[in-house]
Amino acid sequence: MSSKINTNNLLSKETSPYLLQHANNPVNWVGWSSKVLNKAKEDNKLILISIGYAACHWCHVMEHESFEDISVAEVMNANFINIKVDREERPDVDQVYMKALQLMTGQGGWPLNIVALPDGRPIWGATYLPKKQWKGSLHQLADLYRSNPEHMVTYAEKLSKGMAQVSLVTKSDSNTDISKAFLKDSLKTWSNQFDYTYGGTQRSPKFMMPNNYQFLLRYAHQTKDKSLLDYVILTLNKISYGGVYDHIGGGFSRYAVDSKWHVPHFEKMLYDNAQLVSLYSKAYTLTKDPWYKIVVTNTLNFIETELTRDNGSFYSSLDADSLNTEGTLEEGAFYVWTKAELKSLLNEDYPLFEAYYNINEYGHWEHNNYVLIRTKSNSEIANDFSIPLSTLDEKLISWKALLNNNRQKRAQPRLDDKSLTSWNALMINGYIDAYKAFQINDYLEIALKASNFILDKMLQKDGSLTHSYNKNEAKINGYLEDYAFTIEAFISLFEVTFNSKWLSKAEELTTYALKHFYDEEQHIFYFNSNLDDALVTRPIEQQDNVIPASNSTMAKNLFKLSHLLGIKSYKEIAEQQLKTVLQDAKTYASGYSNWLDVMMNFSFPYHEIVITGKNASNFVKDLNLNYIPNSITAATEKENNDLLIFKNRYVDEQTLIYVCKDNTCNVPTDKVSSAVKQCLE
Repeated sequence: MSSKINTNNLLSKETSPYLLQHANNPVNWVGWSSKVLNKAKEDNKLILISIGYAACHWCHVMEHESFEDISVAEVMNANFINIKVDREERPDVDQVYMKALQLMTGQGGWPLNIVALPDGRPIWGATYLPKKQWKGSLHQLADLYRSNPEHMVTYAEKLSKGMAQVSLVTKSDSNTDISKAFLKDSLKTWSNQFDYTYGGTQRSPKFMMPNNYQFLLRYAHQTKDKSLLDYVILTLNKISYGGVYDHIGGGFSRYAVDSKWHVPHFEKMLYDNAQLVSLYSKAYTLTKDPWYKIVVTNTLNFIETELTRDNGSFYSSLDADSLNTEGTLEEGAFYVWTKAELKSLLNEDYPLFEAYYNINEYGHWEHNNYVLIRTKSNSEIANDFSIPLSTLDEKLISWKALLNNNRQKRAQPRLDDKSLTSWNALMINGYIDAYKAFQINDYLEIALKASNFILDKMLQKDGSLTHSYNKNEAKINGYLEDYAFTIEAFISLFEVTFNSKWLSKAEELTTYALKHFYDEEQHIFYFNSNLDDALVTRPIEQQDNVIPASNSTMAKNLFKLSHLLGIKSYKEIAEQQLKTVLQDAKTYASGYSNWLDVMMNFSFPYHEIVITGKNASNFVKDLNLNYIPNSITAATEKENNDLLIFKNRYVDEQTLIYVCKDNTCNVPTDKVSSAVKQCLE
């Protein structure tokens, strides 16, 4: 690597930590912009688009091997306009070119490297490649473009047609069946993939997929399917007992590379932790398992300590890599332990610790390192060692403090300190769900502070949202995911605070999204605003992934708002969206789990719970201690509330609960237990 600063590398002016990691590369990197794309056309030069993110291990490997190498940089600079993209800042660009890579190779991942014609149409793609192979591929592509550009153009045309074809939305059939039978059939196919030993699905690596288990938890509860509920609980236990959960510092890693949730891909992402907080909080309201409360508490402590900015917003991630004792970057170096380290720290407690966290063949990873993993409950361990449970609980607290203090002396993983509107909204929802389950006021205060950050810094005067914030700068026009998750968070805030401001903001953002993202002919939302610069194709996010699809989240939002605001057209749009994707959902339910959750709103009883009176706040808190996924709550302590949902429902000197479904309300009750029972009938 050259010690000289490359003045042709323009990334030093960016705010993305990922782009800044490449600011001293000898490659003449530029950020994505219409200006750069126009220059490529003017110069008739191939474009090389390299996409990754700050916490990506293999992105770091490829940077070190190739992008820091002068000989590689010479090939790249001579033949290509080199564009570096942070996939978290530009998920639209990532979606377009990931689809191209998948069409070309049948697989995807990061780093995502695409070579495109000067007009942006892709012609070649790959993920990580060793230096020799990368350099050779670039030479071949450059030579081909010089000798036979027509061949490349022909291929680009065919690929673009393929991309357009897979982006087409199937016209919805008005007769499409939205029924309990559809859900049952979809689940039957899906359940063939369940791992009844370790939880999750029968595969490795294993991703946690929180929206899958949110849906399955709800479905099991509402259908009284005990075997399915047992499977979901097994999965939640195995995940939180596994190495993907940080037993010392709290929080979850990205995924497990093995089938038993043991060895994580060590980066910690905000969006994973946000959704898992929601999932375990909801599971707690159903099961009352104290372990789930511990998991949520420790995860939120991690979020507050490591991923929270002073202004109330949340950072994006912690890197998988950190410096080891030799001073080189190593994946997981911050988190793993050797036997010698543990024996030295724990002294006479080591045998008990060893049994509890499997410092044995089961818990061994590599290079004499161990990743902590549990296989037994506290009761089982206490019984094995003939000690009181209280003693074990005390030791767990002391071990955690001891090892955490020791770990803080190690080199820290790198922080991606940008704040994304969409991921912040997911975290806001996580805090609200935790507040509902555990009644800890600080959780609500944190959610409110983060929500006000969005209003103050990310909401623009024209009603639009920006996507990314860093270095006191809000940038990049918001995507559908920003609107979908923010609307969802604001609806949830209204449910717990009764402050109509949050409902009004949710409605305003919905109106904006319908105007700038919705396609009335296809009954679906685009991922980009109609005000954005055009890409090779305009992406549509239909499939639920680790994060639910922005379209399925919008459908859920519209359904809820139709109940809260009495806007019939919102429910109709949600139903049209649902019918558009149903056929795919039947054959690939795990990729449409949030859609299936929306479908349950239509095919099972759905309740409006309206609470009026001076004691409404306490009633809502008591109500939230129960798991009632098939409901929306609206409450007021004042008679003069303008919302239609409260009309003629306030009675002086009484606090009443109205449980309604299908535009019909039961006789009001003044007992929370009665309201809960009505929702379960």
